[in-house]
Amino acid sequence: MLIEHACRVWEPSSSNFSAYTSIMLQPLHKLCRGHHRYICTSLATPQSFRKWYQQLWTTKRTNLPPYDHFTQIGDPVLRDKAAEVPADYVNSKEIHAIIDQMVNVLRKYDCVGIAAPQIGISLRIIAMEFKPSIRKELPESTYKARQMSELPLTVLINPQLAVTDYIKHKHPEGCMSVRGFSAEVERYAAVKLTGLDREGSATELELSGWNARIAQHEMEHLDGKLYTDHMDRSTFMCTCWETVNTKSGRVEIPFYK
Repeated sequence: MLIEHACRVWEPSSSNFSAYTSIMLQPLHKLCRGHHRYICTSLATPQSFRKWYQQLWTTKRTNLPPYDHFTQIGDPVLRDKAAEVPADYVNSKEIHAIIDQMVNVLRKYDCVGIAAPQIGISLRIIAMEFKPSIRKELPESTYKARQMSELPLTVLINPQLAVTDYIKHKHPEGCMSVRGFSAEVERYAAVKLTGLDREGSATELELSGWNARIAQHEMEHLDGKLYTDHMDRSTFMCTCWETVNTKSGRVEIPFYK
């Protein structure tokens, strides 16, 4: 989940022509109910522009989960009900690798929440973080109206959510898996999350305001749902429509960073 989407004027760049090369692949189909998903534990390997460009037109999979980007609406992994992480795997190096990648992508894209399906892994894991620096980026009136507050990095495995305040609030909401768009969505005012932390210890968290919204948003990802399923359709918008007009359409919505 993110607060605002970023769009920019299109400028070709060669700094992103790299991809993950698989040194060691660990099948995850036992955890993901038969889905052919894998863990890639290699580092990025530089590629020539020609090779990178050719890969855009090939049907061969050259990149495997866990991705270092967000999966996008249309990817079946975002519509599957994610599998629970078996108790024997909770504190495993494979799950730790997935969590590390989730946090890496979360911070790379300056977001406040991420679910494992958003990096191509159909497992019930979420991560959330609302940094103090976000307050400086928003008008104080917006920060207060949306009841925002700091939330340290929180990782939950096999989380469960219970509503503790059934009053609903409606605010604009975006998603990195529906890149470049936003809409107003109603969410409950407060919730309680329970689950396991990174080491497998039971944990419980009471959340309210915007942090409760983050939790509800990420939990929906684990059930194959997106905010577009229950948004106020009349408010659905491209977040950079004004820039599109100003720049005569020469704008890109980046899916990489």
